[in-house]
Formats: sequence, structure tokens, C-alpha cells
Amino acid sequence: MMKRENHKKPHKTPAAKLYLHYISIQIRSLMQYKKSFIMNAMGQFLASFNAFVGIHFLFMRFHSISGYTYGDVLLCFSVVQMEFSLAECVARGFDSFSKIVRQGTFDRIMTRPRNEILQVLGSSFELTRIGRTVQAALIFAYGTSHAGIEWSFSRVLTVLFMLIGGTGVFSGIFLINAALCFFTLEGLEFINIFTDGAREYGQYPIDVYGKRMTRFCTAVIPYTLVQLYPLHYLTGRSDSILYMLLPLAGLFFLVPCYALWRFGVRKYKSSGS
Repeated sequence: MMKRENHKKPHKTPAAKLYLHYISIQIRSLMQYKKSFIMNAMGQFLASFNAFVGIHFLFMRFHSISGYTYGDVLLCFSVVQMEFSLAECVARGFDSFSKIVRQGTFDRIMTRPRNEILQVLGSSFELTRIGRTVQAALIFAYGTSHAGIEWSFSRVLTVLFMLIGGTGVFSGIFLINAALCFFTLEGLEFINIFTDGAREYGQYPIDVYGKRMTRFCTAVIPYTLVQLYPLHYLTGRSDSILYMLLPLAGLFFLVPCYALWRFGVRKYKSSGS
């Protein structure tokens, strides 16, 4: 009698480990040109410095804006900058997704036995954005010295939740832009209103732009959940624990973004090469 052979299933690398492997490849590639990486990182460090200078000169003339002090605005500005920079680091693959669709590269992605989002995220990791993140962290430290925040464990958690939630919200917008590429083949410029634009007008608390803007940025794209309300808790304007936790609720914004992505994948038709 012939012995029955035992066929073992091929080992499947965990998604997290595979993503970290993708990142390590990107980092090793960048380190092949260290001087270029350093110069690009320094460029990112200085890129948004003019916005900080603008805020500084504004408060040399006015003591507050809608009740917000210089320190409050610096906290708001720096946190939004960090959120956006981190999202650019991890979700850069979505930001450049139109190229993947136009060149037919997505055809190969779909034939591989791995999640499409994981492969797109792993296709690009913009480590040079660390320069902008470092700048924002320095401004945050400077802003806290002017805001007079009494630090506690809950306020440290608030900042951490703001970074997690804000990175998720901006990544969700990048995901929407990528999903629309299934139908347009090109990235839509108006989406930049909600990414680069949000980074610019997000330097001030959202409610300074009026009630309609505040409602839109709560019900449609939840910037206020990762910026305005936790800022109130951070600066002592509110002692509600809910305001501390709201940034995590901003992660639910990823659900409709992912649904749009899946719809786009189902409707995808190859553009050739």
C-alpha cells in the first residue's frame, strides 16, 4: 500500500510583518542615497515654517483669535501638522495610486494572494516627511510652554489619541482619492482641499471659521473630532472625558472610505500598460 503524503499548507506571513518588511525595503532604498534623504528631510522641515512665522506675526498684532491664545493656536497647528505628516508617511501609496492604475500595475496586485490595500501601502513609504513631523513636534513643545497646560496622564493620552485619530482621518481621505481613480484614472485635484487645504486651515481651531464649517467638519469629514474638541480638553476649556476619546471615534471615518474602495475594486477595469 502506498503511504498517504501529508501536504502542509504554505506558511503565510502575517500582514503586519509583511508591511514592516515593505517599509524596511523602502528605508534601505532611501539609505542608498543618504545625502539626498537628509536634504529632502530638511526641505520638509523648512517647508511649513512660513506658516509658523505667519502665526507668530499675527499674534504680535492681535492677542487672541475668537478667544484662542497664541499657545492654543500653536498646539492646534503643530498637532495637525504631525497628523498630516504621519498620514503622508504611511498612506503615500494611496496618494500616488493614479500612477498604479494608469500603468496597469494594479492588475499584478490583484493576482497576488494578499490584500490590495496592504500592497498599495507597501508600494510607497515617504520617510522624508519625518522632517515635517520633527518641526511640528518642536512647535508643539514651544506651544505648550505658552498655553500653560497642566499635564496629566489623561492629557498625554489625549495628544496620543489626536495623532492616531488624525492620521486615520487624513489616511481615509487619501483612500477616497485612490478609490476614485478606479473611475477617473487620474487623481482629482479638488481632493487636495481636504488634505493640503485642511493642513492649512487646520492651523486654527475649526470653530473660528463659523458654525457651518464646524458642522461640516463634524458630520462629513470629522476634523473637529481630532482637532477642536480634544483641544478644548487639552487646554482646560472642557473637563469632559468624551472630548478626550473623540479622536478615536474619528477612526470610524475609515469605514465608508474602505467601502468606497471595495466598490471601486469591484468595478475596476484594466487600463492596460
